[in-house]
Amino acid sequence: MQIVIVGGGKVGTALVRSLSQEDNNICIVDIKPDVVRQLATEYDVMGMVGNGSSYGVLKEAGIETADLLIAVTEHDELNLLCCVIARKASKCQTIARVRNPIYSQEKRFLQRELGLSMIINPEQTAASEIASLLGFPSALGIDSFAGGKVEMIRFKIPAESKLEGKTLRDVNAMIGGDFLICAVDRDGQVSIPDGNFIMRAGDVVSMVTSRKSAKQFFEKINMNTNRAKNTMIVGGGKITLYLAKMLDNLGIAVKIIEKNPDRCLELSEALPHATIINGDGSDEAFLKEERIDTMDAFVALTNLDEENILLSLMAKRKVSRKVVTKINREQLNEVIHNLDIDSVVYPKLLTAQKILRYSRATKNSIGSNVKTLYRMYDDKVEALEFVITENSKITGIPLVKMKRKKGLLIGAIIRNDKLVIPDGQTEIMPGDSVIVVTTHLGLQDAGDILEE
Repeated sequence: MQIVIVGGGKVGTALVRSLSQEDNNICIVDIKPDVVRQLATEYDVMGMVGNGSSYGVLKEAGIETADLLIAVTEHDELNLLCCVIARKASKCQTIARVRNPIYSQEKRFLQRELGLSMIINPEQTAASEIASLLGFPSALGIDSFAGGKVEMIRFKIPAESKLEGKTLRDVNAMIGGDFLICAVDRDGQVSIPDGNFIMRAGDVVSMVTSRKSAKQFFEKINMNTNRAKNTMIVGGGKITLYLAKMLDNLGIAVKIIEKNPDRCLELSEALPHATIINGDGSDEAFLKEERIDTMDAFVALTNLDEENILLSLMAKRKVSRKVVTKINREQLNEVIHNLDIDSVVYPKLLTAQKILRYSRATKNSIGSNVKTLYRMYDDKVEALEFVITENSKITGIPLVKMKRKKGLLIGAIIRNDKLVIPDGQTEIMPGDSVIVVTTHLGLQDAGDILEE
C-alpha cells in the first residue's frame, strides 16, 4: 500500500515503525525537518517537510496515488483538513486523530460528511480500555474479538496458585470449560505453548475465552472476578473525563484528585455524579486523608509518566483490587516490567494499533482479511481475527492435518455467533471468524498461517 502519514509525533512514529515492516510504501510529512530526517533514515521511508494541509505538499508526498492518508498531528482541525484535502485530491482512505471531547459527540456526522474512513480519539480509546480492566480486576489486559463475543485476557499467575507446576493439559482437565491458553511470557521470553508446557508463578498468560467462561476459570483458581465498586483517579485530563462517564454508567463510584482548581470546576460541571477534590495527588498524606485505603481501584492519569509509576507503586499497597497506570513513553517498558504494577495503558500505542488494524484490513486479501488485530508482549506476539471466505486455503482441513507455521496457534473459532475452542479434528469453514495467536508479525491473510 501507498500510505501518507501526516505528523511525526509518538503516534506517527509508532505507525511508521509498524507499517514500514509490512511491505508498505510510506511517506512521512511533518513541519519539523529533524523529525522527518530521523524517521526517514531510521525506517527507510520517504520524508516530506511541510504542512500536511497544503495540497502542494500532499501532492509532492504522493497523495494522488496513495491508498491511505493518516493524519495524527497534535491539532484536530489540521487533521480533519488534511483528510478533506486528501479526499478531494484522490480516492484514498483517510483516518484522522481527533481528541477534543466536543468533536467526539459529533464523530458520526464528521465521518459521514467529510468522507473519513475512521476518526480515532486516543483518550477515549484509553478510557475504554481502563474501564474494561476495572470491570474485571484479575486481568492485566483484555482484548475483544467478534464484537465482544470472545476475549483474550492476560493475567499473572500468583504465588501458590493452583496452576503452579501444572501442564496445560492438566489445567484443562482440572478446570474444564471453554478456554485456551495461547501465549505465555516468562521473564521476557514469549512462547506459544503446547499441552506439555508447565505453568509457573509469575508467568503472564494470555487466554482466549468468553467473559462468562473467564469468570468461571478465575473463580476455580481463587482469583478475584468482582468488578471494582469505587475508584480513585489522580489527574483530571481528557482520559479522566471519558473514563468517569464510562464508570458512572457501570455503577462504579469515582473520586478524582486534580491540582488545578479551574479544571476541578470544569470536571464538576461535566461529571455531576463524581466526587472532585482539589489537591496534590502526589502527596501520600493527602491521599490517605482522602481514604485511598477504602478504594477498590486506583488509576494514575497525571501528565508525568514517572509520577504515575510512583503513585501506582504506592497505591498497590493500599487499594484492594486494581491499579492502572497511564504511560506515554515506550522507553519505560523495560523499567515497568521489573516493577510490581498491575495494568499499564499506553494511549498512543492503542491508537497506532487501531490504525494498523484498519490498514491491514484494507489490503483486500484473497481468501479472507484481518478484521481485528492486537499486539502483545512488547510487540512480540500478534492476535488476529480473520473472517474466512469460500476460496480460503484453510477450509475443510482438520487442524491436526493442517501444516501450520511454528510459533502459531489457532486459539478460537466463532461460528454462527458461538465460541468454538478447537481441537485436532476441528475444521475451519467459510463464514467462520478465526482467532490466530502468533509470533510471526505481519500476517495479511488467513492462508499465511500455512507453511510455505
